[in-house]
Amino acid sequence: MSEHQDDLRGLSASQKKAMLRRMVRNRSGAAAANGSAATATDAGGDAIPESHYRFDKFPLYQQIHAQRDFARNAGIDNPFFVEHEGCAADTTLIDGEVVLDFATYNYLGLNNDPRVLDAVRTASDRHGVSASASRIVSGERPPHRELERRLAELHGVDDAVAFVSGHATNVSTIATLLGPNDLILHDRYIHDSQLQGARLSGATRRSFPHNDMAALESILARERARFEKVLICVEGLYSMDGDVAPLPRLMELKTRHKALLMVDEAHSVGVVGERGAGLAEHFDVDGRSVDIWMGTLSKSLCGCGGYIAGPDALVEMLKCSAPGFVYSVGMPPPVAAACSAALDAMWAEPWRVDGVRENGRVFLDACRERGLNTGNAEGFCVVPVIVGSSVLAARLANALFQAGVNVQPIIYPAVEEDAARLRFFLSAEHTAEQLVHTADLVADELTRLRDETM
Repeated sequence: MSEHQDDLRGLSASQKKAMLRRMVRNRSGAAAANGSAATATDAGGDAIPESHYRFDKFPLYQQIHAQRDFARNAGIDNPFFVEHEGCAADTTLIDGEVVLDFATYNYLGLNNDPRVLDAVRTASDRHGVSASASRIVSGERPPHRELERRLAELHGVDDAVAFVSGHATNVSTIATLLGPNDLILHDRYIHDSQLQGARLSGATRRSFPHNDMAALESILARERARFEKVLICVEGLYSMDGDVAPLPRLMELKTRHKALLMVDEAHSVGVVGERGAGLAEHFDVDGRSVDIWMGTLSKSLCGCGGYIAGPDALVEMLKCSAPGFVYSVGMPPPVAAACSAALDAMWAEPWRVDGVRENGRVFLDACRERGLNTGNAEGFCVVPVIVGSSVLAARLANALFQAGVNVQPIIYPAVEEDAARLRFFLSAEHTAEQLVHTADLVADELTRLRDETM
């Protein structure tokens, strides 16, 4: 055990967080000092610090390395960018070893399904690998519109538009529709892509506590009249906590206050609702009651990219004006075809949707029976185990990997330090035996690691 590890063991979560901040400040300060010592001089003789023109002196780079130093001092291996050698489902292959996998979005187990692979081959033969241009220019291909028709049908709305990137879908859509005279209200736990879109739009932004409809109502009553458009942003199934948004109450508030409602269904489609159609199906409401449905194609639909579904007017505006669509190459036709085939398989085989939900419930129950903190999880495809320390979360993930379980830690600043966790993604292909075995391992290893720090 290293001296630094002994030092870290005696610290509380807040003290560890403060130590990381000091390391960042120390590194940044050293970089600034180095920049002052070795500077470039312009024609006027003014000194320019290296941190203004050298990437390795940028504060962001210094912060990344401070975090790595912090992990190394704690005896933690880097759990990120691990190379997988096969198709991830209930298991994956890493360094030639088969491990249980809880870090995949392949919720329905369709990523290597023969029907999906056949659709990819057929589209590749007919249209090539790339759309070769923006769709508005000359990149439009039949698989694009076929996928969009299916997505509109999934949500029960007029039309849909598919983007080549899921993150860019939210960023580009929100920045296109909202401006400086508008207000964006978002759940505190909303995804980074919606936050970035809100910032880029120039609109005023207000957050409300997670799923707190009373707080949202209070902000609307106080602020609505001061702005032109008001957009409420939520997730269908929250990717960090595994709970769903209270859609009926959101619909009531947005109607009463004449606001727009945007629901990010990235983790909902294929999981929530009887047929996997998402939050509207889950609550048995008309999909047209929500103004903007957003989703990604990289999870249950095993492709890549994102989409917006809603009224014709919304889709037409985005197809003609959203920079992430207009100025980006069209989605590769084989990817669009793969997503359509995955949708068909999801509808044809409801056992897949039933299976991932059942596995979510099994794992959630097993974790709770062993005294693990699963937060707000409701038993869908995402179940967090909250441990309350970034160091502990990283060490627990490493210990589980050594025991044959691949799961990723979510640490500060992605979540608050006292909410650091492991995030388990469940697949329809996991078995009950695998899930119970994993819950046992988590409980045992967490107890061991906590005992070591006492």
